[in-house]
Amino acid sequence: MVVEVERVVTHGPDRIMPYFWTRDGDRETFETAARNDPSVEDLTKLDELDQAVLYRANWIQDVESVVYAYTETGAILLDATGQNERWELQLRFDSEGDVTQFNNYIDESEFVLDLTRLYHPSHPTTDSHCPLTEVQRETLVAGLKSGYYEIPRETTPSELAEQFGISRQALSKRFRRVHKTLAENEVNASLDGVD
Repeated sequence: MVVEVERVVTHGPDRIMPYFWTRDGDRETFETAARNDPSVEDLTKLDELDQAVLYRANWIQDVESVVYAYTETGAILLDATGQNERWELQLRFDSEGDVTQFNNYIDESEFVLDLTRLYHPSHPTTDSHCPLTEVQRETLVAGLKSGYYEIPRETTPSELAEQFGISRQALSKRFRRVHKTLAENEVNASLDGVD
């Protein structure tokens, strides 16, 4: 099963409510496991579109979670996709100190973090032209291959969303994130070193 976080809402220091889409996999097994998980106080099915289901959950702080690491450091969750007991996160931090604080939390926990890219907007990396996540890159490639960017379009947003098993709205948000990341990378790269 693939889980894609839509947004995370915090209600005080001890309660986090993520909204997330699931696709593929066995839905009944997932719901049973989520409801039996000690970190989940409540799981609510909100919507079902195509092959994807939108849920809201209440996570409690009693259970150690990487979510609390980024909420406590003030990080912004830009993208989160989980599959096969692995999560790919894209986070934005306001300062290098916040990155250090987040890293210290991970080091003191049982979590294993593989940093694949550290991107600083004022110093774009030279080894990778764009800092897209795997999911964002996959979405962009699918858009290019399917003719989504052609004029006129050779595929509709609904058809492309169906390929991923997500809603048209979720696809639109993915593309906005992709376009924003590419635009920021290009603008920052062209302004680097300019007074």
